[in-house]
Amino acid sequence: MSRHEEKKKSIVFIIFGILLSIVLVVFTGALMYQLYNLQVLPDSFLIPVLIALVLFALILLLLINFCTRGIISKIIYSFLVIAICVVYGFGNFYLYSTSKTLTTVTTQSNKAKNTVSVIAMNSSSMEDVKSLEGAKLGVLTNIGKESTDKSLKDIKKNKVTYTKKKYDNMPSLIKALYDGEVDAVVLNEAYRLNVCDIEEYANFNNETKVIHKTVYYTKENSSPLAVSDITSKPFNILISGNDSFGSLDENSRSDVDMLVTINPVTSTILLTSIPRDSYVTEVCDDYACNYGVTDKLTHTGMYGVDTTKDTIENLLDIEINYVYRVNFTSMINIVDALGGVDITVPKGMAVSKFYTNSNLEGVHEGKNHLDGKRALAYSRERKAYLDGDVQRARNQQQVLQAMFKKASSPEIIKNYVNLLNALIGAFDTNMTTNEITSFIKYQIQAKPNWKFEQFVLKGDNDLRVSPELGSEVSVVILYDSYISIAHDKIQAVLDGKSSDTVEAQEDTPAGTLSEEEIEAQIQYGLMTEAPIEEEGSDIYYGTGN
Repeated sequence: MSRHEEKKKSIVFIIFGILLSIVLVVFTGALMYQLYNLQVLPDSFLIPVLIALVLFALILLLLINFCTRGIISKIIYSFLVIAICVVYGFGNFYLYSTSKTLTTVTTQSNKAKNTVSVIAMNSSSMEDVKSLEGAKLGVLTNIGKESTDKSLKDIKKNKVTYTKKKYDNMPSLIKALYDGEVDAVVLNEAYRLNVCDIEEYANFNNETKVIHKTVYYTKENSSPLAVSDITSKPFNILISGNDSFGSLDENSRSDVDMLVTINPVTSTILLTSIPRDSYVTEVCDDYACNYGVTDKLTHTGMYGVDTTKDTIENLLDIEINYVYRVNFTSMINIVDALGGVDITVPKGMAVSKFYTNSNLEGVHEGKNHLDGKRALAYSRERKAYLDGDVQRARNQQQVLQAMFKKASSPEIIKNYVNLLNALIGAFDTNMTTNEITSFIKYQIQAKPNWKFEQFVLKGDNDLRVSPELGSEVSVVILYDSYISIAHDKIQAVLDGKSSDTVEAQEDTPAGTLSEEEIEAQIQYGLMTEAPIEEEGSDIYYGTGN
């Protein structure tokens, strides 16, 4: 090779080295900015990491620009710089995605979506709002009045003439539709599941159709009762789970109501579950709900998470600092993004099938790996257990612990991107990005060995009138003693003690199977024909081979 050619190749490599150097500097600078901006690393970690990135970049710059003599060294150093740039590129992507996710879930719209439908039977010839001309339209008089008024106002814009028939309660409204007394009814979609819960109308979704929809928004103001430092001060979080799929912004019944009391000083987390059917006094700001009436806790969700929060605060005489709102879709997506979760089913507590979704495999004794759909079904199951709602709450707590364990394990790294994608739109919260990152920073630095404690409120099953529905429904009348115990346990954790210092007597053995499940187990050959009871011990059930 001539000297001229060597010189030419040398110039080419110098230019290539300069370009690589620029790319390296840009990627390094971007990574440092992302790390600093996200603020998830403690200062004791962040500063050394930033210094290390600068020094490493300088070493690579020196190597590629001043320490390359032969062709082999040039190739090696170039490949090394390119590899590092690729790694930094992925790092920037992950950090940017993390920041975007945190911003999304902590930025509340402060408004809740309400959908009101005009519903007709499938056999009807009605197809759209124009079909209401000359029709009989059923409406509720005292229930969901705002949504009814919004729908009728919307219908009026289409200049159709109809006859309005008024009904006092939900069952009579739906019965009128089925009996042909009216051609269509106005129904807030938040009430749809209530209709399906009525045995006669269990197939309501398949037997009816929506011919017109009205969407309007109501204001929400979930202002947090922020603590000064969530890494050193105890606080309460309400996890409210809507019984709906799809978008979180739609008001719906609150199927899950769980208080999470966290004391970072003692590394204690108390999970307190309140049965969805608890018969409680509704409380809300600005009298946006049926203020002061007694109804099922689940119905408060139809007025937004603020009403659920205010009602629980009033019930337990506590303050809730933050709110996390999720729904069915959220849980499925998050669990799947985590790669599934592992739960352990005690002896005698196998479930042959999920009554909430009979198409899914149940759970067996011992360790079970659940994907998103099975985790949701397990969390919603109650019919399989004698103490229905109470055991369902226990299952929910078990799944939440499993999710927390999986999310805080090193294994999460391989599912990190999937988890970030799942978290966007999976929940919203009034906790700020800074508070969340501070807690992550605390987790990284302190590595606390969290102790989980649990409590579930109990009561007697009864039939009471639901003002929301205008008819009798199955409810849980909470024991006053359990309300008091729940308050005291929460306060104990806030005060730096264990909730176990507050005693609570279990009147029903945890995890006793229902008669329906026992019959199902016998049918499938999974259980002997009679329960076996040993003197001085909890009830357990013999199983087949």
